[in-house]
Amino acid sequence: MTLFQISEPGQTPAPHERRYAVGIDLGTTNSLVACVRRSAAETLPDESGRHLLPSVVRYLAKGEPVVGHEAMAVAHEDPLNTIASVKRLMGRGIEDVRRLGKSLPYEFIRGDSAMLRLRTAAGERSPVQISSEILKKLKARAVKSLDVEIADAVITVPAYFDDAQRQATKDAARLAGLNVLRLLNEPTAAAIAYGLDRNPQGVYAIYDLGGGTFDISLLRLNHGVFEVMATAGDSALGGDDMDHAIAGWIMQQASIADDSDHKQMRRLLRDARAAKEALTQDKRVPLNIVHGNGESWQGELSRDQLHTLIDPLIERTISPSRRALRDAGITPRDINGVVMVGGATRIPRVREKVSYFFGREPLADIDPDKVVAIGAALQADILIGNKRDEEMLLLDVIPLSLGLEIMGGMVEKIIPRNTTIPVAKSQDFTTYKDGQTALLIHVLQGERELVSDCRSLARFELRGIPPMTAGAARIRVSFQIDADGLLSVSAREQTTGVESSVVVKPSYGLTDAEIERMLRESTAHAGADDVTRKLREQQVDADRLIEAVRGALNVDGALLNASERAEIESSLTDLQAVRGGNDGARIKRAIKKLDAATQTFAQRRMDENIRKAMAGHRLEEFDVPRDKSPS
Repeated sequence: MTLFQISEPGQTPAPHERRYAVGIDLGTTNSLVACVRRSAAETLPDESGRHLLPSVVRYLAKGEPVVGHEAMAVAHEDPLNTIASVKRLMGRGIEDVRRLGKSLPYEFIRGDSAMLRLRTAAGERSPVQISSEILKKLKARAVKSLDVEIADAVITVPAYFDDAQRQATKDAARLAGLNVLRLLNEPTAAAIAYGLDRNPQGVYAIYDLGGGTFDISLLRLNHGVFEVMATAGDSALGGDDMDHAIAGWIMQQASIADDSDHKQMRRLLRDARAAKEALTQDKRVPLNIVHGNGESWQGELSRDQLHTLIDPLIERTISPSRRALRDAGITPRDINGVVMVGGATRIPRVREKVSYFFGREPLADIDPDKVVAIGAALQADILIGNKRDEEMLLLDVIPLSLGLEIMGGMVEKIIPRNTTIPVAKSQDFTTYKDGQTALLIHVLQGERELVSDCRSLARFELRGIPPMTAGAARIRVSFQIDADGLLSVSAREQTTGVESSVVVKPSYGLTDAEIERMLRESTAHAGADDVTRKLREQQVDADRLIEAVRGALNVDGALLNASERAEIESSLTDLQAVRGGNDGARIKRAIKKLDAATQTFAQRRMDENIRKAMAGHRLEEFDVPRDKSPS
């Protein structure tokens, strides 16, 4: 029976109730929240009309933490309890953070897990907890602006965030009481904000230089389909580094040698940031720097001097841009447009360098601070179901290859880097030894051929494999990466159906240096890695053959006469002698020699096993097809 909506004559039926979901740009320096209302996406201001929320959290001995402008205003007075740029700490271990620099004015603690913690007046806090306070503040702002409860959000992350950093972002959202509809790559969000999904087709470069991260993504757009062709970047490079470079120059000019005074360093970074922002308009800015002892130094910073300080940092964004173009198989001439994202792209020198590299003026029509949040809000509006007539397919990619450890300490890549996600891939493996009933699955990330050169993500065991001869079992290992870039791995023995799985949740992620090193070394060592892999494969084959022959001699050695056994033993000794060396050709020759020496032995063993199987039976009991002569 069909049901109709009925209303009184002259009365308009109640419209479809609109649902609200927000888009959040959880930034290194500033964060924003946006929502679609009145058919347009807009960032939501606080009660003072400010749209940007400084990503700064101050912890007090009693009471709730202070977040945003109020926390930033006293950062130089209470540096150990006022945490800024926490995004740089997300998904990292304490050793990773130490490599970011010695000037971070916090007290780090190693807890029970590998995740780092910071000591504050309110107790120990992790980067996940600190980020959740920023998200809570943004959520409260949205609730007040929209006058409705908010639970769902699309949160943006750098395209170069690895699995651990993405998982940490999701955990922070959960602590803030938010349901993450999707983790959206920041470059993709920017493309959505520019309405590039409505462009019939084209290739666009999204250059995203924020306070603490840099991403370059190449997107092919075709009637609402966003296909990320390649991505690259640096998850520890941004405007903060420019501030540190300027602060270092000021210290030299003002003869400030001590960088252990946290309060003074916070003041210097504040003054450096103000000077950098002023130089986007002015040619020179005056500086009045107060020393820790109360003395002051006066000087000025010119735009030319600023260029000298920040040019090396801008050049660090060009190298990943070249690599992304190379991975995508295109040149700058194939780019239809360049979209600028992130507060650091306001700097004229950045736009100048980007224009020169790509050979075209970049698009900067939308406020680069707001563009990511606006794109996230548009995506959230679609995912929540408010625009059922609109479809948008986002095809992101993974930045590094994923694979498993196999015998010989080698890596078998299952999903290569720049593979479009979501994705699921499977591959069959087998056992190495006779009677093996368990298998250790070691999941790895990286581009090199050896386990020692890649990053370990997770280990888990598959037990209950029926005892079989080596190579008889069939174990299917499946990798699945969801739309947020989060990985799960499962292993299933095909005959019995026993299964084991793991959701990869590493406690800390790859550093920018590790990602860069993995990609750089995968190219530089490609030839040597191939030689090493072939050597390891020969060594594994040698080990397998030695073990098999030794086992056969122990069981059926009586089938050989003295000279035959001596020949096999001699070949075994030769193979064992060369197996540990680095000459793959010699190992291969020794394997062939032992294989040839055991051919007769193998035939006799087969005949003997057939004889034993037929003992006590008549030929008629076996259904053996007989040849028929042509009539």
